[in-house]
Amino acid sequence: MGMKVLIVDDEVAIRDALGRKLRREGFTVVMAGNGLEGLRAFHSERPGLVILDIVMPEMDGLTVCQRIREVAETPIVMLSAQAVTEEDIIEGLNAGADEYLVKPIRLNEFVARVQAILRRSQLIGTEAESGYNDGYLNIDLQRRHVHVNGQKIHLTPTEFKLLVVLLEHSGRVVSQRELLEQVWGPEYVDDVYYPRVYISQLRRKIEPDVTNPLYILTEHRVGYRFEKQNNR
Repeated sequence: MGMKVLIVDDEVAIRDALGRKLRREGFTVVMAGNGLEGLRAFHSERPGLVILDIVMPEMDGLTVCQRIREVAETPIVMLSAQAVTEEDIIEGLNAGADEYLVKPIRLNEFVARVQAILRRSQLIGTEAESGYNDGYLNIDLQRRHVHVNGQKIHLTPTEFKLLVVLLEHSGRVVSQRELLEQVWGPEYVDDVYYPRVYISQLRRKIEPDVTNPLYILTEHRVGYRFEKQNNR
């Protein structure tokens, strides 16, 4: 049996099509037709990945996402029936989502994105195996924990992977294309707004002053650089 995926969508045709495709790719699939049913299925089935429609009866996808994030770091993909803006992505990130896909979804692309997000959720090999700790920011790579000023903060799998890639290349600029390939995968090289949106969200979580970042610096029109700090 392959990894278990929970699909929560009130549109039967879409739910069934995605489920059939994932089963053919070797996944075990659990389905739910509304948000409340999906939340119950999450707690009973403990899937390794959740696919969530945004607009659903009983409970909308963003609320389901928030409830899941209160208890688990399971990768979550949001499905949207409308064009996605940066504001949509930020709203989803605030709820705890890792990814946005827009309907209608091409099934082969859907599988590629699912596989990419599962790769991101795995701890990547890194030269910085000991992690990082300057007294304010503490990144524990083995336990996948991040503490800011002594308080544990929640990072989605994508945010954690992004932070680790930047840490791995600390002191040098990582281009947007490099970030897309290393964090999201080669399927994402054209999604140029992803790094900007995710970097902004990551800064809100780790920087002492988001308006004057110390750790994640922008090299305009090039990329981003992680700057280690002396013990604070």
